Amino acid sequence: MSFKEYTVNKAKHAFSIRNVGLFSAIAVALLACGEEATVTSTPALPAGTNQSVAAPAANPGLGIRPVAEETVSINMDEIHSEELKEIFAYIDENIDEHVLNLRRWIQQPSISNTGEGIQESAYMVKGFFDQLGCQKTAVYDVGITDWGQQGNPVVYADCDEGAEKTLAIYWMYDTMPVTQPDLWKAPPFEGRLVEQAPYAKVMIGRGATNSKGPQMTQLNALMSIKAVTGKLPVNLIFIAEGDEERMSIGYRKFVRDHPELVAHADAMYRFGRQGGISGGSEGSVFVELITSGAAWGKGPNYSNIHGGNKRSVDAPAWRHIKMLSTLVDETGNKVMFDGFYENIEPLKEAELAKLKAAAERIDMEVAARNLGVERFIADDPLEYLTMARYGTSMNLDGIWGGNMFEGGSGAILPNRIVSKHNFRYVPFQDGMDIVAKLRAHLDKFGYEDVEINVVGDVPWAKMTYDNDIARAVMKTFDTFGISYDDPVEGTASMLGGYWPAYLFAGDVMDIPIVSGQAGSGGNAHAANEYFVIEGANGMYGMAGGEKSVATVLYNYAGLNEPAQ
Repeated sequence: MSFKEYTVNKAKHAFSIRNVGLFSAIAVALLACGEEATVTSTPALPAGTNQSVAAPAANPGLGIRPVAEETVSINMDEIHSEELKEIFAYIDENIDEHVLNLRRWIQQPSISNTGEGIQESAYMVKGFFDQLGCQKTAVYDVGITDWGQQGNPVVYADCDEGAEKTLAIYWMYDTMPVTQPDLWKAPPFEGRLVEQAPYAKVMIGRGATNSKGPQMTQLNALMSIKAVTGKLPVNLIFIAEGDEERMSIGYRKFVRDHPELVAHADAMYRFGRQGGISGGSEGSVFVELITSGAAWGKGPNYSNIHGGNKRSVDAPAWRHIKMLSTLVDETGNKVMFDGFYENIEPLKEAELAKLKAAAERIDMEVAARNLGVERFIADDPLEYLTMARYGTSMNLDGIWGGNMFEGGSGAILPNRIVSKHNFRYVPFQDGMDIVAKLRAHLDKFGYEDVEINVVGDVPWAKMTYDNDIARAVMKTFDTFGISYDDPVEGTASMLGGYWPAYLFAGDVMDIPIVSGQAGSGGNAHAANEYFVIEGANGMYGMAGGEKSVATVLYNYAGLNEPAQ
């Protein structure tokens, strides 16, 4: 079940198939019927762009074990659909090629902060949806965003299966840049398979867990369903963005500009990772703080100058550091400007009870080791979980200016210093209100000249469990022996990281949202990012993850019920 090499024909907005394999019937049928992959508002690709997805060897021979040392297993007594059993068998038989699908995606860089590979990646993702047999696929140029930047392309697909229910599927195809390359044990765009405790086999690469691995797990599952049955149990709408690591600035504009493209969705099923059922999002606003000699009226006013001039010239860099020291306490863990902690919704008793139950299962040393930190701010598991799930923070993501070269000398007095920050916030805080309070603080302490550049804002959103898609995921987790926090009716839950859930939870639409599937990875945004291929110690590998996705869809469609 490999993704065949395809070529986008920009003039005709169609695709041609080479190396016809297991899914050629889908593509050939579309072409025979005169159906084309529609591309709307397609941005021009740069000269020399490679739009093809290389086909794997006929017999990849990776020797991937569909079931390794997971120590968890599927309760097949709860798999009532004969189709689903056939799909499981198909996944097992084709798992080598499925792993290669992920490797090829990892090998395509897609770094939104630099633009590297973004256009190529957008067309690669469109090719995925073409091969799934979606009737409409499109690469959209979203134009200039609310934050004044050009947004990266959004890839859209509408897959009408004639089913009763329609799921919107959120994807992101962009990744973070590669940092600290000397710490990687394999090239970040190779997709190397390695043995790694506490799991059996993992794939290392930028984007492996955030979020190409979970998404390719979804796609492999969908392609397997089509290969076995010829159709999906639900209709699908894909909306894949290339700006998630840039605060979803293009995605926000696309969904607001084209609500008609998603209006027929009944719910949203977001890619997930084993470890819980979620769907909401914390709030996050990113800003840059800029101190310059020109705005200050002191120091270099045009460019960097020789560092020997510090004896007689003021330094914007020292001013910037002094300014930063007023924003947080001496630990860096408490925000010090007025009003930051206003409007925070207190935890409900039911939410606190769930936290206490979850805290009892946490080994703090193991959690710290898995994250790659010496220790957490709090040693108490309950306090740690409360911070992690419902806490607020101001982070210093980076700072730059002047002499940025390692080693040697090079006396520089910078004329301009920039620091990047993100504020994580919770209900009922507001991102732009936080920015306003930051502005007031800077003015109060005499830093009127320090510029605030808002990079983007993703408001918080909650999800609830009392709906069909959430119940489908919970039923799947029960069948797969995956533990999760017991939902409490009438309460809402949030995800630890931000994503543009708010667009579907009241901003443009108001539909149920849920995330959850077997399989996972780690080291997101860090060196040696990985996705689990062969599972162990309670974690499913890629085959188990694909089976869980298929099961969620069958449960949601009502096609996995016991015979009457």
